[in-house]
Amino acid sequence: MFNKVQRDLLKKHVGPFLFCFFVLMFLLLMQFLMLHVDKLVGKGLPFFVVVELILSNLAYMVVLAAPMATLVSTLIAFGKFSEWNELTAVRAAGVNPIKLVMPVLAISAIVFVSTAYFSNYILPEANHKARSLFIDIRMAKPGFDLEENTFYEGIEGYTFLVRQLDADSDTLRDLTIFQEPVQDRYRAYIRAETGQLVSDDEQTLTLYLNNGSIMRHIPGERRGNETVEITEFNRYRLSFDLSDLAFSRTNPDSRSRTGRTMSGEAMLAVVDSIQQEVHREFNNFTERTNQQEAIPYAVDRTSGMYRRATQTRTDSIPAFESSYEALNLIDHPLNQISTLNLASNSLSRYRADVESFRSNIDWRILRIAEFWVEIHKKVSIPFACMLFVLIGAPIGMLTRNGNIGVAALISAVILTIYFIAIIQGEKLADRGVISPFMGMWGINIVYLIIGSFLMLHVCTAFRITNLFQSND
Repeated sequence: MFNKVQRDLLKKHVGPFLFCFFVLMFLLLMQFLMLHVDKLVGKGLPFFVVVELILSNLAYMVVLAAPMATLVSTLIAFGKFSEWNELTAVRAAGVNPIKLVMPVLAISAIVFVSTAYFSNYILPEANHKARSLFIDIRMAKPGFDLEENTFYEGIEGYTFLVRQLDADSDTLRDLTIFQEPVQDRYRAYIRAETGQLVSDDEQTLTLYLNNGSIMRHIPGERRGNETVEITEFNRYRLSFDLSDLAFSRTNPDSRSRTGRTMSGEAMLAVVDSIQQEVHREFNNFTERTNQQEAIPYAVDRTSGMYRRATQTRTDSIPAFESSYEALNLIDHPLNQISTLNLASNSLSRYRADVESFRSNIDWRILRIAEFWVEIHKKVSIPFACMLFVLIGAPIGMLTRNGNIGVAALISAVILTIYFIAIIQGEKLADRGVISPFMGMWGINIVYLIIGSFLMLHVCTAFRITNLFQSND
């Protein structure tokens, strides 16, 4: 299928691609752990839950690492090919360099299709599972960890304030506890000179208090009647149920999905339903505004003047001269005032309807844009696998250097520009400033044009400067 030179060039890609892919996966994993380590520490999470959370988040790292590794490996492979004068020999043999790029481009197309499939079907499920796990972890409260002069609300229904902690003897000094009211207890403030924590098992915690007082607020039969009861004690015991501090799993299918946890087909179905809602809103608004309130005026056939249908007075009070021609057709000032009030009320109702209609439509249009952004993203980022071959191959030939440091430096510049454009394009498209297509594909189009010019520069005698030279 491929000749010897093409197979040799493909072999030069395999090692750098695998090396860069796993290095990038490691770096992305370290970044993930640094960002979320505070959410995992102190939760008492099972080891396998942490492993599952990490594995489910590896999915989005694969989609990012594949195009990045493709760019670095392409720069290294073609840089070495040119550095070792193999490109010069191929050109001397009359072989166009485009024939060397085509096999790599074909393999990158396979990677693109595989990554796009992964991004559309596997990544949403992994994101949904990771999102569900994050919610479960967030709901798992931290362990009973008191700090000096800091309010602690880790146990539901209680707030603790400790002025001094004796770590050696587990003694709490100058302790205040705020007890919230529930069915079987009243609102109370508990003060104690000292206290000791004793944990009989993982589900129960006992706090022994010494030399203190309890101030209970006992509600009366009538609202506003409250009795305050103060009790002194030498020793008092409080028991807390810690079962709600333990981590518990919920079924991910019971949680709602967002754009990043749905496949493209599912998002298209949601977009279609939202568009139908937009049409219904428009039809309802049209029906409401078309139902205009009839003005109770009739035309006098003899004079051609508008008169109020219920008006029976025939006094000779002159009508006001108005800048509105319609009001000048009405022959009575009371009728003119009534008409103005009626028109003002109608305009107020119409303005409220317009504002409500516009806010509903704008909200739905932005939701549609957000879904379209996610749909385009599932293809645009994997497409960079082919795009980076088109850019990396001619740059590697022109640099004539297959050093990984040079390739990493060039890749850093290209990838930084690429992902900044993707992130900013997504934000602008979500806000409706630009279309979702341009937000996700704009940088791809720019890089495609640049890559095409670079390929023409390497494979033909075409030069960009020729476009600016005169034919004279």
